[in-house]
Amino acid sequence: MTVIAFTNQKGGCSKSTTSVHFAYWLSQKGHTVCLVDSDAQRSSSIWIECLDNSGIDISVLQSADEVLDRLPEISDKHDYTVVDGPAGLSEVTRAILFRADVSVIPCQPTGVDLRSAADAVKLVRQAQSVRNGPPAAALFLARAVKGTKLKDEAIALLGKSNIPILKTVIHQKQCVADTFGQRGTVWDLSGRAASESAMEFEQLFQELMEVK
Repeated sequence: MTVIAFTNQKGGCSKSTTSVHFAYWLSQKGHTVCLVDSDAQRSSSIWIECLDNSGIDISVLQSADEVLDRLPEISDKHDYTVVDGPAGLSEVTRAILFRADVSVIPCQPTGVDLRSAADAVKLVRQAQSVRNGPPAAALFLARAVKGTKLKDEAIALLGKSNIPILKTVIHQKQCVADTFGQRGTVWDLSGRAASESAMEFEQLFQELMEVK
């Protein structure tokens, strides 16, 4: 019955990758899950269709009216509904924030991405004001490179956003980039890098479940 949306106006910030991995993780935990794809490229829904025996339902909602009208019904039928939001702060994004219980904002450690994250935070704040509370919100750093000054600076800057930052960082690894082409998730790949990424996603999602 919980709607968790991944939103950010910036493309390539790991919304789809994290949405798919989170939906898969929830399904493997025994929950009923629907992934709602609201991005024009439909990457996440195509990806889910390629997964073997995922048990994840798929719904494509790409207009604000569809989101507002159908998301509650979808949510009622599943333990968790994971929304992959569109690029751009469109009316669809606003509609998602009016229906979501939790908004998660992934951000890469670059100047452009940090600015986009600030715009996404502003939109979340507007939705919280209109709804007098929800959605709960959190930021996390994705596609970061270990041991770089830029990563540390990004974490410090995000800390000024007045929205909680998840402690787990998803680091840039080729295995994560390969998952779509491999028609799987990091849990399906072999090797040390995939195991490390799987552990990061596991820790991130455990944190995310505590966001209220």
